[in-house]
Amino acid sequence: MPELEHLRYPVGRFKPVEIESHDERASFLRSIAECPAKLRDAIDGLDTQQLDTPYREDGWTIRQVVHHVFDSHCNAYIRFRLALTEDNPSVTAYDENAWAHLDDTFSVPVSVSLDLVDGLHQRWVATLNAMSAHDFERTIGHPENGPMTCDALLQMYAWHSVHHVRHITALRERMGW
Repeated sequence: MPELEHLRYPVGRFKPVEIESHDERASFLRSIAECPAKLRDAIDGLDTQQLDTPYREDGWTIRQVVHHVFDSHCNAYIRFRLALTEDNPSVTAYDENAWAHLDDTFSVPVSVSLDLVDGLHQRWVATLNAMSAHDFERTIGHPENGPMTCDALLQMYAWHSVHHVRHITALRERMGW
């Protein structure tokens, strides 16, 4: 994998698979459940200068990544709840990069988003654990990705959780932090 590609996608690009068992689905759910603790561990002990270091050239800072995880997972939680309560609801996309450059992303301490991720994931994981196999077949209409099942969403956000934690841990390894 070329270096820029590896820095941008340290766990590879997202590729959904056909989920064939409860255990397979549970492993994706576990990645989402573990995200808050892994995110906290990834930034543990970092100072302000380190939090303001981009994980790659022209990439977001660690601070922006932490706030982005909350923004993205908040949208994910709502998408799941819409899928469970409406018939193929249309969801909106949002400009992640624009959100990552809003003033609060630079002024609000990362601890705020970490606390929000903790609470959000408690609710989200409870929702996911209560879903049946049939529920995971429910769909949303995504303006960029087209129809998506809850199984595909589960996989995407499990990947997303690992992907951004790895951005931080890979930077720490490269910098010797």
